[in-house]
Amino acid sequence: MKKTVVLFLLILFTGFEVFSQSNLLQNLPNRKITSLNGKWRSIVDPYETGYYNYRYEPHDSQPGYEKNPGAIFTDYHPVNQSELVEYNFDESPWLLVPRSWNIQDDKLFWYEGTVWYRKLFEFTAADPTNRIFLYFGAVNYQAEVYLNGHKLGIHVGGFTPFNFEITKWLRPGSNSLVVKADNRRKREAIPTVNTDWFNYGGITREVWLVEESQTFIQDYVIQLKKDNPKKVGGFIQLDGSQLNQTVTVEIPELKLKETVQANSSGWAEVDFSLPDYTPWSTENPKLYTVSLSIRNQKLTDQIGFRTISTQGADLLLNGKSIFLRGISVHEENSLRGDRAWSVEDARLILGRAKELNCNFVRLAHYPHNENIIREAEKMGILVWSEVPVYWTILWDNPETVQNAENQLTEMITRDRNRANVIIWSVANETPVSEARTKFLHRLVEKARKLDGTRLISAALEKHSTKEDPMTLVIEDPFADFVDVVSVNEYIGWYDGLPEKANRVKWNVNPDKPLIISEFGGDAQFGLHGSKEARWTEEYQEELYIRNLAMLEKIPSLRGLSPWILSDFRSPRRLLPGIQDGWNRKGLFSESGEKKKAFFVLKAYYDKKENFPR
Repeated sequence: MKKTVVLFLLILFTGFEVFSQSNLLQNLPNRKITSLNGKWRSIVDPYETGYYNYRYEPHDSQPGYEKNPGAIFTDYHPVNQSELVEYNFDESPWLLVPRSWNIQDDKLFWYEGTVWYRKLFEFTAADPTNRIFLYFGAVNYQAEVYLNGHKLGIHVGGFTPFNFEITKWLRPGSNSLVVKADNRRKREAIPTVNTDWFNYGGITREVWLVEESQTFIQDYVIQLKKDNPKKVGGFIQLDGSQLNQTVTVEIPELKLKETVQANSSGWAEVDFSLPDYTPWSTENPKLYTVSLSIRNQKLTDQIGFRTISTQGADLLLNGKSIFLRGISVHEENSLRGDRAWSVEDARLILGRAKELNCNFVRLAHYPHNENIIREAEKMGILVWSEVPVYWTILWDNPETVQNAENQLTEMITRDRNRANVIIWSVANETPVSEARTKFLHRLVEKARKLDGTRLISAALEKHSTKEDPMTLVIEDPFADFVDVVSVNEYIGWYDGLPEKANRVKWNVNPDKPLIISEFGGDAQFGLHGSKEARWTEEYQEELYIRNLAMLEKIPSLRGLSPWILSDFRSPRRLLPGIQDGWNRKGLFSESGEKKKAFFVLKAYYDKKENFPR
């Protein structure tokens, strides 16, 4: 039966040469881009018969395949009818991109596995000598990408961007782009198999073609030096054949023009004084148009300048103490019950945070899309950005730590010019062990190497002392490696009843700022009753009242990001008639109604607006 199932998807393999992933392009919104969003053909392939032969060997790894790849196929239709072709893109259903597949077809709601996507497109470069790149905002979880039968490469990680150069594979007329998207959870993956959010599958963020000149600006950092509000530092990285050339940096509004010289590797150091300027702040999120120019390119960005630092327990934005009036957020538009990805989604989510009088969001538990980062920057909302090193990872697996480092690198590379991003978080609620601490310390070192200007944190867990169960501490050696100590606590929900908050006391490091990165409890919107009755709005309201009173007594408290802004989908949350597949800890219901606890937190934040008093 060797030839019984030859999946039509072997159109992918009309060539064996494989590209490695290109260095990540920064600042996509300001480059010359062409959208590939919209309708894509799709084939659901749970047994991956389009990828493996009958002996479970990848088709594109067979001996001699590079000389005769998929010979029975043209790009779109079989030409040898002696083969039994059981799949056909042209007759297969459409899926919208960006979207998850889960909510586009009821049969796919719980599906975890492979779905093949195909997009036919035509493209003509503005200049035939230009270089073309294919950019994905994210594909969950593993993507294998093919253009006109050539395998471009593989990307692992469901929440970070990646791109390939496709110049040599593009052709006149129609082009066939195929993506194998696989969202299966794996024990060695980041995140691992056990999470508390929905595993949306597919091409969940935007897909673009990017057109660049032969030599172009690939990456750069233009930011204030750490703790120095008068100096700009960073670098500019060119890509191409003419690397040793001058780069001009201009900020027209400030009448600033500086030139730097790229070396033979295309790298140029940035170091110049900044004249009188308006710093970016939560009250006045000032952004300047910054242009970078080389011989054949002018690339602009909208950049804010600010400092972020700590001094003892103080958190300092532009040298002034600030209290982070925050909320935790998942990348989900609850009205659709799907991944958020668009500018409109970002404005919906951030608009709800603004209604709470927030100046800060914790983007949990993975890097969110670029639209929400940039919209938050415009709105004066500070950001905590996190990689999905979540709960229990394979700490001793070298491939797992490399995966985590790669996701951290892609997150930081994309967003390190955004003034509102102030905290890189490397983990959430990870159990203390020597292997785990070594793993996380390696991520901290990587983050500091990539960006030494921002603060490092992770959501840790509280503990009770042996002497007094009512005294809470953070007994975690990793706390020594972070700039900001952050802790999740669920007094009143997983830890006793709300009244317990009246009886506990906290003993935490007084020399570092403390953020309570999570607290909260579930409530179903519209369910009312006694404040002692779980799942009611009154219970959640009482929990917030008592927790806020407790936390206000901690001298080093410099911020909160309660769990969570809006109810969100989670397969772990199964209580019939109450949860029904939704985590109900939101201050908004999935339909956007405010619960009573919303008003408690807003009133607290209104009083905190003038911090320090």
